[in-house]
Amino acid sequence: MHSYLKLKNSDQIAYCKTEGKGPGIIFLGGFLSEMTGEKATAVEAFCKQRGQAFVRFDYRGRGQSSGVFEDHTIGTWKEDALAILSKLTKGPQLLIGSSMGGWLALLLAMEKPKRVAGIIGLASAPDFTEHLIWEKLTKAQQQEIIRKGKITVPSDMGGVYSITRKLIEDGRNHLLLHKREIPIDCPVRLLHGLKDDDVPWEVSLSINEKLASQDVKTILIENGDHRLSKPEDIQKLLSITEKMLEKLK
Repeated sequence: MHSYLKLKNSDQIAYCKTEGKGPGIIFLGGFLSEMTGEKATAVEAFCKQRGQAFVRFDYRGRGQSSGVFEDHTIGTWKEDALAILSKLTKGPQLLIGSSMGGWLALLLAMEKPKRVAGIIGLASAPDFTEHLIWEKLTKAQQQEIIRKGKITVPSDMGGVYSITRKLIEDGRNHLLLHKREIPIDCPVRLLHGLKDDDVPWEVSLSINEKLASQDVKTILIENGDHRLSKPEDIQKLLSITEKMLEKLK
């Protein structure tokens, strides 16, 4: 059963929270994902078994949270994650970020370094609005976004979704991969499938190279796809999570 975190402007973030010991874990989902996904619920079950504090949530415009998807951007979803971190958790947190969630985890660690004890990125996708969306659109599609404010494209999950001008423009305020160094000092583990057709595995290598932290490891999964939701992928995630929790004690 989910609860709601109310924001100042009457928006609401739906979340599920498990009480327990620290360091707590926050699961940050992907671009079109919801908190009911296999990875989020698997980590939740793992935390309940250990007595570990845990939170999963839906970004505004997704799942049970308020709002319309196309009204939101990387900036507003970062605000959602910051609200969860600051209002629902105490002490150091391990962030597990999937795809877009990996980008948000990095942004949170930069903004709240004392609250983020570690990061596990799953097919992390920093800067995807620029390099994996905008740059892959045709010139005609780019012009339509500039002129009309959005275009509609088919989703791999079925149906369609909107790419908005403000999503692209706001994304540019949060780009990381152009930096000489990403100023994050906590332990980071980056899992990426070599058969990821959505986010190239080289992105995780690039993150690895740019992080200031001296405790970074990239784990490339031979048969892993973008979702990393197969039983063996989830087992690897839980194994790495357990090792990170031991490290962060």
